Amino acid sequence: MKVVIVGGVAGGATAAARIRRLDEQAEIIVFERSGYVSYANCGLPYYIGDVITDSEELTLQTPESFFSRFRVIMKVHHEVTAIHPDRKTVSVKNLESGEEFEESYDKLILSPGAKPVQPRLPGTGIDKLFTLRTVEDTLRIKEYINCNHPKSVVLAGGGFIGLELAENLRELGMDVTIVQRPRQLMNPFDSDMASFIHSTMRRHGIKLALGHTVEGFEEREGGVDVLLKDETPLHADMVILAIGVAPDTHLAREAGLELGIKGSIVVNDRMETSVPDIYAAGDAVQVKHFVTGEDTLLSLAGPANKQGRIIADNICGGDSRYQGSQGSSIIKVFELTAAVTGINETNARKAGLDVDTVILSPMSHAGYYPGGKVMTMKVVFEKGTYRLLGAQIVGYEGVDKRIDVLAAAIHGGLKASQLKDLDLAYAPPYSSAKDPVNMAGFMIDNIAEGKLKQWHLEDAAALPGDGSVTLLDVRTVREYEGGHIGGFRNIPVDELREHLEELDPGKPIYAICQSGLRSYIACRILEGNGFEAYNFSGGFRFYDAVTNDRGLIERAAACGMDQ
Repeated sequence: MKVVIVGGVAGGATAAARIRRLDEQAEIIVFERSGYVSYANCGLPYYIGDVITDSEELTLQTPESFFSRFRVIMKVHHEVTAIHPDRKTVSVKNLESGEEFEESYDKLILSPGAKPVQPRLPGTGIDKLFTLRTVEDTLRIKEYINCNHPKSVVLAGGGFIGLELAENLRELGMDVTIVQRPRQLMNPFDSDMASFIHSTMRRHGIKLALGHTVEGFEEREGGVDVLLKDETPLHADMVILAIGVAPDTHLAREAGLELGIKGSIVVNDRMETSVPDIYAAGDAVQVKHFVTGEDTLLSLAGPANKQGRIIADNICGGDSRYQGSQGSSIIKVFELTAAVTGINETNARKAGLDVDTVILSPMSHAGYYPGGKVMTMKVVFEKGTYRLLGAQIVGYEGVDKRIDVLAAAIHGGLKASQLKDLDLAYAPPYSSAKDPVNMAGFMIDNIAEGKLKQWHLEDAAALPGDGSVTLLDVRTVREYEGGHIGGFRNIPVDELREHLEELDPGKPIYAICQSGLRSYIACRILEGNGFEAYNFSGGFRFYDAVTNDRGLIERAAACGMDQ
């Protein structure tokens, strides 16, 4: 059996190694147009920022090491220019010598990945404008920084690459501005949770120009003007485009393979394309979302590696199936950690799901053990069925642990209320006896049992100010005086029972505290005494962070720049 693989890195290299482990006799050839067959794509921004100082650390395997261990022929600087399914060959060009030839195959694996989106805008050919996708891109950016010592940079795009670049370039001492059309960074997160990311970026000196449309680029005064629609241009010494990627599928299109979203390659759960004996994996393929079942694109290393392994199993006579992508991901933003799995509330509602959420602010470990830090968790679930749909966490230590538990719970089909039953490891330096994941489960179980009724941030503007409801802040007097929502009366929770006669039992009570715990206790006191009470999801800490962030964005939209 002869297997030809187009593209190395995650999917292609994984498939090659797995095929060899399953079939010692197979002939395996990988064509890679870059000079690197297996590299740490996710580590590229950290090399630019000098966190990784040796470029060789980015290379996981070389053609020589791959051949030595797996007897896989890795041909770098070889570009596949056409696929001929009728005769089961590919056309190949040696980019170093110019030689062109055809290579036959029994099985063909396409792992071309994705390419940076290059907007058709004036000035995209300027030599001070870069994209970041490959090792070569990384080395080019690093060389420019080392030789020219730019003091400022504009990053177009606020996704994973954009944020990682922003942090690393800022750590190099550069003045960094992120500009993009969406009014929030990191679209996998809901806008309320993204507020914490925005705050951290600003605190570290990153300027955010959100809600602005880039219309082109012009060289000026030794740098680049980023032209904005109806706004003053942003000027910087260099510009990096990080506005996303698109499937690199021109070969598949020309060969007649069925294509899907944004020109991605359509595959079944065995990773087979519409053409026999051709498989595809990685950023170039359309997959099913594990939670919604809808077709989607998710450019993540984990799924690409799994897909490469599945292809290898099936080529070698097995029957492995890809169950879908869940979108579990995590990012470091200076000292902050932000993580997500499943779908967020925004996309759940767009998908037509009837959803609810809980928002909580637990400590990373036991409060009495030194060093604990607050994290903010948002868990999304379906009303009625309590199907667990997704989660987002922003915090510090322990975020990775909790998001992985929640990702496993979604994959295992647990109901959101069943999170309370998980038996999770506990010791004071690592967690609390009631782990944050358990706490989310307790809250959702209370909703299911009718013990907890919530009101949310989006309800705040609609709260009547005519006295038909009671607005109650149950924090301490000092906390209340430090900042509160207008119209809310302050009765500390520990004094609430002594003031019940001052409250009208005929009016619903909307309660809030700092994190949501004391106001929940207040609601139970009120419910136990015949009142109808609703607890604010997330607490004043959450309300304050989100509304402050939205206020900054609104003022920036009016004045031209977010400071």
